[in-house]
Amino acid sequence: MESPAVTFTLAYLVFAVCFVFPPDEVRSAGLTVQSLLSAWLGSEDAAFVQYHLRRSTGTLLAHSLLPLGYYLGMCIAAPEKHLCFFYLASKEWKTFFFFAVLLPAITSALAYYWSRKGWNNHPLARTLAVHALPQSGWRAVASSINTEFRRIDKFATGAPGARVIVTDTWVIKVTTYCLHVAQQQDIHLTVTDSRQHELTPDSNVPVQFLTIRVASVNPYVKAFDIRLNSTEYGELREKLRAPIINAANVVIHQSLSDLFLETFTSLVEINQTYHVPSTQELEPCIGCMQTIANIKLIKNCQEPNEGECQQCYCRPMWCLTCMGKWFASRQDQQHPETWLSSQVPCPTCRAKFCILDVCLIR
Repeated sequence: MESPAVTFTLAYLVFAVCFVFPPDEVRSAGLTVQSLLSAWLGSEDAAFVQYHLRRSTGTLLAHSLLPLGYYLGMCIAAPEKHLCFFYLASKEWKTFFFFAVLLPAITSALAYYWSRKGWNNHPLARTLAVHALPQSGWRAVASSINTEFRRIDKFATGAPGARVIVTDTWVIKVTTYCLHVAQQQDIHLTVTDSRQHELTPDSNVPVQFLTIRVASVNPYVKAFDIRLNSTEYGELREKLRAPIINAANVVIHQSLSDLFLETFTSLVEINQTYHVPSTQELEPCIGCMQTIANIKLIKNCQEPNEGECQQCYCRPMWCLTCMGKWFASRQDQQHPETWLSSQVPCPTCRAKFCILDVCLIR
C-alpha cells in the first residue's frame, strides 16, 4: 500500500497542474486565480488593461505559493520527517523550505515594485508605452484598448490562459503571466504551422489548429504567435486590416458556413445588378451597422407569378455578407447539398427568395 506521503505528493501534483493550467471543470467550480481574486481584480469589461495588470500580478503571487503549500501539506502527510520542526528536518527538506519561502518573498517584492506609481513599473505598462505618442503615455494606449474591448464587434477566441483578441486597432494575446500587444497598422501576419487533431472534447470531427506569427515593423514590439481553430480563420481575416500570408502553403479547412459564404458571394456577383434611384440614400446595414447596405432582393429566377419565390418590396437594408449569413442560418445543417438551390424568407418582410434573386447595388 502506498504511503500517505506518496499519495499526497501525487494528489498535490494534480492540484498544482490544474491550478496553473485550469481545465473547464476547474473553471466552472471557481477554483482559478481570476475567481478567487475577483473582488480585487474588478471587471475585465470595464477596464481591460487595469484588470490584466492585477491579474498577471496576482497569478504570479498565487503560483509562487504552491511549493510552500506542498511543504506545509507534507508536515501533516509525513509526520515522521519532522518537517514541522525545521531544525530536525533533513538537509534536502531544509533546502526545499528555504526556496519555498524565498520564491513568494521575491514575487511579493516584485509585485510591490510593479504596483508603485500607479503600476508604471509593470511590464505591461512598459509594453503599452512603446505604442504611445510622444506627448502621451501608456495610460492613453490603455484607454484606447479599454474602449475597443467593450465593443461587441471585436474578435475573441481561446481559453482564458491563451486568448486572442482583435479589435479595430489592436491585436492582443493574453497569456498566464503577460499580454502581447501589437497595432494593426504595423503588423505582418504569416501562417507558420498547422496541426490536425482527430478528436477533441467538444467535437467528434477532426479539428485543424493554425499558428499565425504576428510580427510588427516597430522594432520595440516583440513578435508573437497566436493559435486558433481553422473554422475561425474567416472571422479573424474579416477583422484584420493586413492580409495573412500563407508562407507554409497550409491548406486551411474553413467552416461550412465560411465556404458557403464565399460561394454565395461569387454567385451573387454574376447576378443582375440593381441601380438605386438617385433620390434614394443608402443607409448602414441593419445586420452589422458597419457596411452600407449594398443588395436588393428582386425576383429574377422565374416569371412574377411562377415558382415559390416572391417579389420583395423592401428598400435596400442589408449588406451582402449579412444576407449570406442569414441565408446560411436558415438551412438544414445536415444537408448542405441543398443550400444553393433552396429558398429562404426575407429577414424583413418574409417574402421567399433564392440566390438568383439577390442583386448587388451599383
